[in-house]
Amino acid sequence: MKIKMPVQAQKIIKRLEEAGHEAYIVGGCVRDSILGKHPADWDITTSASPVEIKELFSYTIDTGIEHGTVTVMADHQPFEVTTYRVDGKYEDHRRPKEVHFTKSLEEDLLRRDFTINAMAYSDTKGLVDLYGGRADLEEGIIRCVGNASERFDEDALRILRALRFQAQLGFQIEEETKAAIRRQARFLKDISAERIRVELDKLLVSDHPEVLADAYKLGVTEVILPEFDTMMETPQNNPHHKYNVGMHTIEALKHIEPDSILRWTMLLHDAGKPEARVEGKDKDHFKMHPVIGEKIAEKIIRRLKFDNQTLKQVKTLVLWHDRRFASPEEASLKTVRRWVSQIGPEMFEKLMKIQAADIAAQSEYHREEKEEVLARTKELFRQVLEAQDCLSVRDLAVGGTDLIEAGVPQGREVGQMLSWLLDQVLETPELNKKEILMRLVKEKREREQ
Repeated sequence: MKIKMPVQAQKIIKRLEEAGHEAYIVGGCVRDSILGKHPADWDITTSASPVEIKELFSYTIDTGIEHGTVTVMADHQPFEVTTYRVDGKYEDHRRPKEVHFTKSLEEDLLRRDFTINAMAYSDTKGLVDLYGGRADLEEGIIRCVGNASERFDEDALRILRALRFQAQLGFQIEEETKAAIRRQARFLKDISAERIRVELDKLLVSDHPEVLADAYKLGVTEVILPEFDTMMETPQNNPHHKYNVGMHTIEALKHIEPDSILRWTMLLHDAGKPEARVEGKDKDHFKMHPVIGEKIAEKIIRRLKFDNQTLKQVKTLVLWHDRRFASPEEASLKTVRRWVSQIGPEMFEKLMKIQAADIAAQSEYHREEKEEVLARTKELFRQVLEAQDCLSVRDLAVGGTDLIEAGVPQGREVGQMLSWLLDQVLETPELNKKEILMRLVKEKREREQ
């Protein structure tokens, strides 16, 4: 078979071969090329030592030279070139204590995680597939190279990577590999939160976020996301639902676009239900679950070392996910305007998507009415945006300087007055004219004196 690689990668491999070394593209780029996908990165493996690599190319960066990796810059593009290596003893389920360079491609491929990632290719030698990776690709199987227990003992993150590849590729994990995951999932406690976050995020934004249910069955979420296990074990004896909390969450994930903020919100939107659940005579109640869920979401997002912007958005959307009108008739333009003012247009648009996915994962009970409420809310939101209504203090026709010049004491009172003016304008947008607002300020100050 022939793999079309970038010209720069071809030139790097050719230069190494002309100097008497072996060189191949390797790993994910070979896998993706066989699948007909466009690889994000083109990694190269070689029998040349890091020193020999650096001698052959004029512009290199010592990316991870202690592990044999040198970044070669070709036409201003980076290509990681790594010396064949054998990993030393693993002592912490995370990384080898040391690595040894080797001249054997077979030994290098043997240390890799899965057969589908353990293939190499060059134009001169063709595809090197020593462990059945191509067959596993054709059959849609994720299988460890060699002994699965040994691979997971070396780096426990491979457990989560197996599930992530399952979710991204729509494959199934081979039974022996699956059994090793179940036995060794506990080792994930030794993996950093940052590494877990990256893999979990990739799983969630994949085409198959429902793989999270397999992670639960294999004992993986018990270690990295115990709150989800609690959700999977919380029933919803309520006519609005046909699944338990966890399965409702998974169904909702399938109904929303693969955006990180939206998927994480969907994962955590009902995280407060287990704690909020009250068993009633005829049905369960979950009052205040968004408030409880916001706190749980914050705890999880912080634990996984997300950035502050993600934290803020997910918390807000979890808190607001159940904010909706009781009926289409109750939907009010003024209320929508106030809601949009509180969380901002961008977040309100995301909220509409969250609510649509939430409804899609519920039972048929009152489904039509819920969808009508949502459609009416979206229409009112469109009207607010089209009218370019004032939605924040900075949109007011007056500012702090205007108020100070009118005699409002500088400091806290200016902020309070601006907030009061915004409240008036949210109620009646036509008031947002400088002369009207200044008159309102004057009248208010006269009343308070």
